[in-house]
Amino acid sequence: MNAENSSTSDIVNSKIRDIEAAANVFFTTLANDFGMSGYNSEVLQNYVPALVFAMYDGFYIYSPFENTLDDETAQNLEDNPSAEYHAGEQITGLKPYIYYSCRYVRSGIDVVITYSLDNYITVQGTANGQYINDAGYLINDVSVNEAAKTVTYRGVTIGEEGQLYEYVEDDHNPYPYIKVNGAKYYYDGSTGDWFQLFNGERLPNQGPFATGNNDMAYRYYQEAAYFRERLESYGLTSLTPADAVDSDGQRLTAVTDENNNIVYDFVNSGNYNIFDYYTNGLSIEEPNSNFNQHRMAIIRYSIESNLSIALANYNTYDGGKKYNFRMPKLAEEDWDNILDNVSMITFLQGLSIGGKVYNGYSVINNNANEEVVTENSIYITTTADDYFHRVTSTESEIISGTNLKGILSNDFAKKSYIDDATKEIHYYLPKTQLGCYECYVLQTNNNAVDNIYEYLDDKPALATAYYTALGRERYSTYKVFRNPEEHKALFAP
Repeated sequence: MNAENSSTSDIVNSKIRDIEAAANVFFTTLANDFGMSGYNSEVLQNYVPALVFAMYDGFYIYSPFENTLDDETAQNLEDNPSAEYHAGEQITGLKPYIYYSCRYVRSGIDVVITYSLDNYITVQGTANGQYINDAGYLINDVSVNEAAKTVTYRGVTIGEEGQLYEYVEDDHNPYPYIKVNGAKYYYDGSTGDWFQLFNGERLPNQGPFATGNNDMAYRYYQEAAYFRERLESYGLTSLTPADAVDSDGQRLTAVTDENNNIVYDFVNSGNYNIFDYYTNGLSIEEPNSNFNQHRMAIIRYSIESNLSIALANYNTYDGGKKYNFRMPKLAEEDWDNILDNVSMITFLQGLSIGGKVYNGYSVINNNANEEVVTENSIYITTTADDYFHRVTSTESEIISGTNLKGILSNDFAKKSYIDDATKEIHYYLPKTQLGCYECYVLQTNNNAVDNIYEYLDDKPALATAYYTALGRERYSTYKVFRNPEEHKALFAP
């Protein structure tokens, strides 16, 4: 899922391809490490009950399952002895995508809400006799001035920003670009053509798009403000955690930690409204808000419950082993990592090594993907130097500087392209700034910040640059809910 290696990493078919490749690499690497012990890749699969790929709004489980086919297909394959798969055969692969969804049922309301790794949700169902199919970001304290095409958010004004530029290939002239639904489109002024870089190669005739000012940030906050109005009109702001039910319609109870202590209680959690936009001094998008606590509990419950089923089912397969696989309790710090970014969770159980039996798991985060833009994904540049800085930098040119601009962290990463003539791979940097040695490399000149929103409340210039970039990049990400062609049409000249 590393966006530095694949410009199509957020497209569904490409995503599945990348995940299956990651699973193959995992088993191959594991076999290489255990090769001296006599374990090959096929044998090791018997000790790996599941791999979990936690994505932006759901997850895949890579595990064994029993192949089921419709009658006609099964008969055709059974009549063909050389067929790759047969009905009832145990195979290992990706199970269907599971969303971070929860159903809520109360008087007049029956909806399914899908959460994500940030404050974006989708809502489907009925409320007070009205069918709902809607999606948007949850943001508090936004006022919209459509005439001026500006919004006011947390005391700062956000409007259009100038044209965005990046260097492409080894050309020393920056190219204007626009990012729409997860894809970047570059404008070649010499030919008047818009093109994409598709895994290192140019794809021409991708436009047209309007050049000039970029209004992505304005659209992000404007649409969030209108989404709030629709949520309130649906009557969904009255939902509480106690309204959450499982697939069987049973009320959810609690999420527990590795010591069986209650982390989140759906029934006795204070009976607050999940979608209160401002409670206990916190806006809905802030990390410790009631919404975010509930969102993380739902994601965790979804992964734990489905993974438990996968492990239980795995025990029905023999595979040449005599071990009862059980769902381990992940440590709280591991859940913090899973709930914050795209992750891979691997399990290895029952493996005999040196007279002992190994049981363990590992969590790996991917911070170089473009599935999710977190609060840590934005860096700040300034005309005062030639570096990019963390938003929490203690350096004066950032805290109280001028001409600040927020840039997505991935935009500073090295990219590659394929030379048309030689077919060789070359590398280039889309931005000219390098990482600040103190605040980025050493990570010393940074303030310790638990809540970036509160930190920026008394820093208007920095807040404007940061919130503009956060809105621009979140609005530019790929969303399944959108119609791609209709969304691209919004930015036509």
